[in-house]
Amino acid sequence: MTRRAAITGFPVAHSRSPLIHGYWLKHHGIDGTYDRVAVEPATAETFYRAFAKSGLVGCNVTVPHKEVAAACCDELDDAARAMGAANTLWLDDSGRLMGANTDGLGFLGNLDQQAPGWDARTKSALVLGAGGAARAIVWALASRGVEKVLIANRTLSKAQDLADRFAPVAKAVSWDYLADILGRTDLLVNTTSLGMEGQPPLDLDLSPLPVEALVTDIVYAPLVTPLLQAARDRGHPTVDGLGMLLHQAVPGFERWFGVRPEVDDALRSLVLADLGVSP
Repeated sequence: MTRRAAITGFPVAHSRSPLIHGYWLKHHGIDGTYDRVAVEPATAETFYRAFAKSGLVGCNVTVPHKEVAAACCDELDDAARAMGAANTLWLDDSGRLMGANTDGLGFLGNLDQQAPGWDARTKSALVLGAGGAARAIVWALASRGVEKVLIANRTLSKAQDLADRFAPVAKAVSWDYLADILGRTDLLVNTTSLGMEGQPPLDLDLSPLPVEALVTDIVYAPLVTPLLQAARDRGHPTVDGLGMLLHQAVPGFERWFGVRPEVDDALRSLVLADLGVSP
């Protein structure tokens, strides 16, 4: 029997998840499909509460439904519970709706693959931004044992709200003091949209940052953001954001289709080509 999974949210036409999962289905010769299912906000709660009737064995959840999907689940993993948001759903053997948040795992998987041993060298991390992606990344860094995670956001109150979720590891800091903070940072993470195609660049002077500090950006269009280019020009090790997208998809595929896939060069090249970027 063909096993069906999908990306759900609104809108979903832009999602590259079908490309990723379609590659793995073909690579492993699995009788399965992965489609796009647009779920309008007004019907989202009804859809997820009746998920067992959808004909899907599981799904990914994209904006704006991650919070409502989590609220509809019978059980959540630690990450989804901590974040109040789920991006990966599946039905267990009893038909209960299970939820996970794999964004943080995707972030860690990307760093592990592209900068092996980064965590052994990281005692202090600085996260720029305080949205949903920042929430996942702060959780991930705390779970990996990073001693201090500082969160800077233009609106300090948002950074404080996020830091409160993960205290005492996390602490909110003022954007005005970034120059001083950068001088004591082992890992710099940009989770804002600044630097994305169509957005203004992230205006940040990296000169105080220790040259051995790792710099990563969750933006993957463009693949090399102005922040990453500036870091490379200064000699910093860097990690682009594409791997986070690819690695966050791994746990869901394994749940739905019974095989743990790998993020390999062929998949990365396929997605880069779809983005119109040369590998």
